[in-house]
Amino acid sequence: MSDRRRTAAQAQPVGDDMPTVPIPARRAVTTFDAASRHERFEAKPPLTRLFRRTVSAAVNLWMTISTPVVKQLGWYEQVEPYVGYGTESYSRLICRTVYAPEHRSPGARVRGIWGMLAIPAPRCRVQVRIDGTPLETVQVGSSETYDRPDRKRRRDADYAISDSAGYLDLVAEHRLSPGIHQVTCEVDRRKPVASRLFTIPGGSKVGIISDVDDTIMITQVPTLWKAAYNVLFANPKKRAPVPGMSVLFTKLAALFPDAPFFYLSTSPWNVESSIRHFINDHGYPAGPLLLRDLDPRPKTFVPTGVQHKLEFAEQLMGDFPDMKFILIGDDGQKDPTTYATIARRYPGRVIAIGIRQLSPREASPLGSVAGISATQPMPVTDVPVFTGTTGANLMKTMLPYLERFA
Repeated sequence: MSDRRRTAAQAQPVGDDMPTVPIPARRAVTTFDAASRHERFEAKPPLTRLFRRTVSAAVNLWMTISTPVVKQLGWYEQVEPYVGYGTESYSRLICRTVYAPEHRSPGARVRGIWGMLAIPAPRCRVQVRIDGTPLETVQVGSSETYDRPDRKRRRDADYAISDSAGYLDLVAEHRLSPGIHQVTCEVDRRKPVASRLFTIPGGSKVGIISDVDDTIMITQVPTLWKAAYNVLFANPKKRAPVPGMSVLFTKLAALFPDAPFFYLSTSPWNVESSIRHFINDHGYPAGPLLLRDLDPRPKTFVPTGVQHKLEFAEQLMGDFPDMKFILIGDDGQKDPTTYATIARRYPGRVIAIGIRQLSPREASPLGSVAGISATQPMPVTDVPVFTGTTGANLMKTMLPYLERFA
């Protein structure tokens, strides 16, 4: 950071007119960077590798063609901020830079198809602030670190740079009081845009991880064409909630007042705004969304739904080592076996599993006629598993058991 910029940053008043000290930040290192051998390219059959390379080439071609077109239309970089989370000692912040028209509002509720067609703006400079205090990344060569590097080689910057798909995933190391804080992100030629940062109390002993599709919001994922219509073309203001689930979540929030809610979904980041608005509109407790990156990864291609959920669950287990979790999902995908896998990998860390059971009509296109079900059987696990078709059904058995942990 230049002397002029450093002086300006430190001159901003915060609290009792104390000078603002830049917050050190570094890129997050997640399980994405350590792909399991089963997910890597070289572990796949030749036809699968060919298919994945073809898709990756198609994505690169789309970006190559679309980027100059939208630039000719006068579009330029815009940042889409996502809800962050952390503890009193660090925060995890995620955002994405995309190309957008001059008057487009970031974070607006849009149909899924328009979100899916978002054109990433790679390697953009993003200035990030938490409650008005700037983040400062530390550069050593071409990599970003924060590990007390040799000061002779150190180069500070008051911005961070998004990756080739426009994503920016940072860990900021600082002290924050528990509660909701404000993060602002800014790129050149745009006004700063704000999002929330959930700072979770260090004493929180319980957290809730919930699936989204067909757990809190009816999507009919097992029926591909219905799921595609609901995600891409349905009016986001008319998405239907699963009956009784918001009441169940409200009671869980009352039972565990300090418990954070993490919404884990295989939906892509492109539709983050519509899911976030849905959560707010239907009275679910607020919390960060942990969605899937649909841009092919260099090492592992697009993560499967199971792999994505395992990755983020493992990330949360590592982020909050003293916290135990309640896992809530549905039997339309592979939540039962995925959650059982998490319980096995982290013994003693999962209090209970709640599984919403889909109706035959939701689970299969032929289910309403033939009674066919595409849902999964409940796996054998040492953790109690509660089932029900609605939130009210789950409440009857699940809440009495959880009261002993309150």
